[in-house]
Amino acid sequence: MKILHLLYESKGDYFGIGGVGIRAYEIYGRLKDRHDITLLCKKYPGAKDGEIEGLRHLFVGTESKSLAKTLLSYAYHSAVFVKQHGEDFDIIIEEFSPAIPTFLHAFIKKPLILQVQGYTGTLYFKKYNLAYASILYSLESLRPRFYDNFIFISSETAKKLLSENLSPSPSPPPLEGGGLYVSPHPLRERVRVRGCIEVIPNGISPELLETSPEEGDYILYIGRIDIYGKGLDILIKAYKEFYKSFPDIRLVIAGDGRDRELFKAELMKLPDNIRRNIEFLGWVSGNKKREIIRRALYAVFPSRHETQGIAILEAMACGKAVVVSEIPNFSYITTIRAGISFKTGDALSLAQAMKDLITSNERKEMGQRGRDWVKDYTWDRIALRYEKFLREVLEGKKSENPPAHL
Repeated sequence: MKILHLLYESKGDYFGIGGVGIRAYEIYGRLKDRHDITLLCKKYPGAKDGEIEGLRHLFVGTESKSLAKTLLSYAYHSAVFVKQHGEDFDIIIEEFSPAIPTFLHAFIKKPLILQVQGYTGTLYFKKYNLAYASILYSLESLRPRFYDNFIFISSETAKKLLSENLSPSPSPPPLEGGGLYVSPHPLRERVRVRGCIEVIPNGISPELLETSPEEGDYILYIGRIDIYGKGLDILIKAYKEFYKSFPDIRLVIAGDGRDRELFKAELMKLPDNIRRNIEFLGWVSGNKKREIIRRALYAVFPSRHETQGIAILEAMACGKAVVVSEIPNFSYITTIRAGISFKTGDALSLAQAMKDLITSNERKEMGQRGRDWVKDYTWDRIALRYEKFLREVLEGKKSENPPAHL
């Protein structure tokens, strides 16, 4: 297959890379020997066309340190590229972002898949001003109506987007698959989609399952540095409370993102004793990343909204219990008893959960349950499922009864 993927974040991106980009590199890194893959990425200062990790990259748009300007420019120039060169590819995958209105459906004739990582909904109004939030909310609600083929990262996202925005039925049938997979047939009936719908989750590298967990003197957050979305403001407030009871336990924060400088500035405002106990590592990968996860007491994910975070799966693969917010996409954690939850957005509730997991006699058992659960979700298997779905779209097949699990 000749595959074109509109990927708005890439390795080396000035604005950072998160789960969207990591997922693409993990999947296509396993498919590149069998298919001709082109990643159409947003331009950033210093970006140059060429190969990165054996994958062809083309950068379009305007070089700018303004994210809004960069995204809008990318939306326009990527649409122009597809209009001019789309027929050169067998299939096109578009990463869905309301901030990138490409409207490819209006002119592309080749099979087109909309990959939906998450659904934000009314949370836009808590994060942005009314005018900008209204635009994003409207585009998130309306644009998927014009697409036929969908990949969702979690069934919770599929449920929110399809049932709230596209369904003609006031009481849609329940989703299936234990929170990760969903049979597309009832969804197709509700939205009258002509193509294929599938839920293909994120994965883990198999070597994480081979690590030997140890417990150091720190709690770990790993992920994108997005203060509001990832709840990092809540985490810092919670740690200040947690520190009163456990001053010998550090907080380690690993990751990168557009809020990194603002976040560093917020850390500098903390009292000296607390600030010295917080280590901000920035972006980590490879062996360093494995070691950081492996030696943590446990991992904490205080997100206000989330897809199916890769970092949480990686923590579980390393045998670590997790503390998570009470959002639907994290509900599986308490269902499989791999960690504990706290009231979303509540710093005191998070602080108490962090204390509870420190004193819990079940912490290691939680970590093992998470590891046992996630072992089927390796990137090798995810890539094969992804490849199979692309072939089905090309062949016009409709997967009426996909397996409930990998």
